[in-house]
Amino acid sequence: MSFHAQLLQQTVQARMGLLSAPIIQGCLRGEVSLPSYIAFLTEAYHHVKHTVPLLQACQAALPAHHAWLKPALDEYVEEEKGHEEWILDDIRACGGDAEAVRHGRPGHAAEVMVAYAYDTIQRGNPLGFFGMVHVLEGTSVSLALLAADSIQKPLNLPDSAFSYLRSHGTLDQEHTAHFQLLMDQISDPQDQADIVHSAKAFFRLYGDVFRGLPLPQMAAQPAREAVAA
Repeated sequence: MSFHAQLLQQTVQARMGLLSAPIIQGCLRGEVSLPSYIAFLTEAYHHVKHTVPLLQACQAALPAHHAWLKPALDEYVEEEKGHEEWILDDIRACGGDAEAVRHGRPGHAAEVMVAYAYDTIQRGNPLGFFGMVHVLEGTSVSLALLAADSIQKPLNLPDSAFSYLRSHGTLDQEHTAHFQLLMDQISDPQDQADIVHSAKAFFRLYGDVFRGLPLPQMAAQPAREAVAA
């Protein structure tokens, strides 16, 4: 079995834990609100702005025998530049205060996830960062386009409010194919174990980001009339 297939197999339960987050399940049922969507974009901004610095840190920390990964990381860097600005544009299109988000702080869960990513690179195995790539891109491919459609229609938002979700849903389909090729060239058992370990951690950490978002306040259902005895 290829390593990428093993990675998918060994992280199934962790992935299901992320997807079970109430706000994700509610979104798939059409339970959405503008504050919840803006809150999601806010947290996305605060972790996406670290994507390029994290890629560069990973590249700089690679041991000599993994220098073959550097061109692939260069490609990731070029493709990911400026994506955090797309998110701010989406926030503006929703009527939110993009500059307040830019100069604000992330929620605790997003802050911890980013810190764990830097720590994995600097203190652990830099290849563990690919666990984060697996989680974020895999989740995007699974949910981004579907979520965009589920959110846009009931909230009557313009297409310009979904540049991040829709672009990443498409781009990450291409990225995951490239990611699979890269992972299948990782042959060292310790590197493989470190990537699986970090992927499981990032599924939990990213799930915490979603679990920390405000749930939409749905209209109360009419009370049923009491049946006379």
